[in-house]
Amino acid sequence: MSKTQDSIQEEWQRLAAEVTRHRELYYNQTPEITDAEFDELFHQLETLEAAHPELATPDSPTQKVGAPVSSSFENVAHLERMMSLENVFNAEELDEWLERADADQYLTELKIDGLSLSLVYRNGELERAATRGDGRVGEDVTENAKVITGVPLKLIDNEDFPIPALLEVRGEVFIAVEDFAEVNEQRQLEGGKPFANPRNAASGSLRQKDVEAVRRRKLRMICHGIGATEGFDPTSQFHAYEALAAWGLPVSEYTALVSSAADVHKQVAYWEKNRGQAICEMDGLVVKVDDIATQRRMGANSRAPRWAVAYKYPPEEVMTKLLDIQVGVGRTGRVTPFAVMEPVYVAGSTVSMATLHNQTEVKRKGVLIGDTVVIRKAGEIIPEVLGPVADRRDGTEREFVFPENCPSCGMKLAPQKEDDADWRCPNSRSCPAQLAARIAYLASRAIFDIEALGEKAAHDLVKSGVLLDEAELFNLTEEDLLRTSVFTTKKGTLNTTGKKLLKNLETAKQTDLWRVMAGLSIRHCGRTVSRALASRYGSLDKARNATVEDIAQTDGVGLVKAQSFKEWFEVDWHVNIVDTWAESGVTMEEVIADAPEQVLEGLTIVVTGTLEGFSRDSAKEAIISRGGKASGSVSKKTDYVVVGEKAGSKETKARELGLKILDEAGFVRLLETGEA
Repeated sequence: MSKTQDSIQEEWQRLAAEVTRHRELYYNQTPEITDAEFDELFHQLETLEAAHPELATPDSPTQKVGAPVSSSFENVAHLERMMSLENVFNAEELDEWLERADADQYLTELKIDGLSLSLVYRNGELERAATRGDGRVGEDVTENAKVITGVPLKLIDNEDFPIPALLEVRGEVFIAVEDFAEVNEQRQLEGGKPFANPRNAASGSLRQKDVEAVRRRKLRMICHGIGATEGFDPTSQFHAYEALAAWGLPVSEYTALVSSAADVHKQVAYWEKNRGQAICEMDGLVVKVDDIATQRRMGANSRAPRWAVAYKYPPEEVMTKLLDIQVGVGRTGRVTPFAVMEPVYVAGSTVSMATLHNQTEVKRKGVLIGDTVVIRKAGEIIPEVLGPVADRRDGTEREFVFPENCPSCGMKLAPQKEDDADWRCPNSRSCPAQLAARIAYLASRAIFDIEALGEKAAHDLVKSGVLLDEAELFNLTEEDLLRTSVFTTKKGTLNTTGKKLLKNLETAKQTDLWRVMAGLSIRHCGRTVSRALASRYGSLDKARNATVEDIAQTDGVGLVKAQSFKEWFEVDWHVNIVDTWAESGVTMEEVIADAPEQVLEGLTIVVTGTLEGFSRDSAKEAIISRGGKASGSVSKKTDYVVVGEKAGSKETKARELGLKILDEAGFVRLLETGEA
């Protein structure tokens, strides 16, 4: 063997050993690297074996599925082998697979980041549940599977789909994103280390011996395939899913049946952008040939079917070092801890900061300064620290101590009310951080839409002493702006941005009353409450002079929000803001001359999915301006559900309840006439 061959063999042995080690750590819930880092390592090994086929022996990790089973549970053989999936990472690789897997129809499914499970039903009764293991032998976790939400102990009889004598079902067990924080909190109360992510939590939960503890972990399952069957011979994957759903097995609401490669790419692009809409963690989209006869002709290699592939997205979860925990002060005085981290690339951008919500969350997540942490960034959402990788601690980590005083103005911090989780700075008028945040908020598109007044400019107006509160915002002059740095040239004259601001301030005075109310940054009284109050009272004076009891009767307001609204006007400098704005010509009464006819009065409407002619906000505005209630949830009290493209669970629930469903054209007619 030449020196070059020796080095190639050594490189293969190193990569194979690393892949094997990290795969076993992954299946034992103690990963040391992220999924994306493992994918890269595995890809390096595949590339080396492609260049040197003699290395791809049956013992290679690239030829194996899963990991060897442990001895903590009884080992059981699967009736039909559970396989893995081949991965592709870009459009070109997907196109190559689509050319090889040319078909009339494809199914696209979310690649759930959970734990694979196989269920065996005999004559409709759950006989056994087993983890994937090495694909041939798994761990018997039947008793634990019985407490997974949605897993039926007995299949539902159905006229269209008779229950088969034998049914082996494959699926993924997961913990919903919305349940993860609660599960981690419970784990820490029980004395355990916090889970780094929902996948580890699900995997660790299913392998517990205590069934009641498993039940508390809020496990769910989605079925995505079938193994051995007797008395059931579906013609397509989609047909199989229809049968599973009819028998009461949980199937995904996000699965789509498409008819072209172009449609597959559309689904890939949509879910890459909208990962945060799913109830589960997902790291890609699975594409399957729908026709089962074609699947059988295509067959499989040693570890994966040729008729399915997983398109892996760039990681939304990565690991990095938590260098420090600092705090920021928001417009209502809320003091929020945030993580300062070693910069890391995630979901398309490099981030170095992530939210930690409040000091209670810091403790609940169990993070220490100096930890290696897992962070997640879904779509455009601010990155969030999910939790620590506790096994990487070396003893140098330290606890975060929440500050006693405001980092911006030095005032002593405290919860506003006894049961508040958030601590606030009480210096609401003069705290520079609060004032700058309020100014930037009221200048945003959602409120006054004052172009040329962003966060940097707001801080400059406060720092330079031009604004002591919001009162004089609409009275700003050129002379005022010359005291700033953002709005002046190096020669000390007013720059283009400054001129634009003065012009935009004048235009912004004439706006909707609800925007003016929302711009006051009254706690608990955001845009929805402001819309309701503006619609009911028609003027700010009438609203502020109403009693708490009367305000509370406003639809969607209630006593807590009514009290907060009323109490705000008991502060002198608050009243001065409103009075000064009124003198400056800011809208104080609802302009109803051009208001549309109230054709939707008394109707509750839910809009779900993407509409061509409406954004989410404009659809909501169209409903509310016509007297209707724009709800975010479907119930028996909902009158209409407007369904656009990519609608999900809300459409499903609407159909289950037998509600009236409209497409976009029907929605437009409803807005025009009040009738569908």
